[in-house]
Amino acid sequence: MTRLVIALVVATAAPLAAQDTTPPAPAPAPAPAAAAPSNVTVEAVLARSLVDRMPQDTGTAFPADVGQLVLWTKVNGAAGTPIHHVWFHGDTEADNVELNVGGSPWRTWSRKNIPADWTGPWHVEIRDAAGAVLKRIDFTIGQ
Repeated sequence: MTRLVIALVVATAAPLAAQDTTPPAPAPAPAPAAAAPSNVTVEAVLARSLVDRMPQDTGTAFPADVGQLVLWTKVNGAAGTPIHHVWFHGDTEADNVELNVGGSPWRTWSRKNIPADWTGPWHVEIRDAAGAVLKRIDFTIGQ
């Protein structure tokens, strides 16, 4: 009889499979995407005015009564995308002008009215559509 019991136990037991109960290791994080090399180049100047789409009376220091400034920009390599002229009085954003770039090269500009009592340090940033600063120009008003 003992032979029969052993035979039944062996015959009815399900085959055992080893199981790993530890949680799976997390998948490695994907490598950060490499930034696409920027082929955008920018030339820019601040001016009091434009004549035939070219800047006149350029500089980085202007009197308090300047009234208005023009940021003239020539962009290469950004056809079909906007750029922004972001004007700052000190560290406070004073204006953000979106400009469409229709070709390459492309000349464009924005104008900023400057109140006579807004003296001191200013700067303007030229940014691409993603917000990256392509160029920065520091200037002063009334000092």
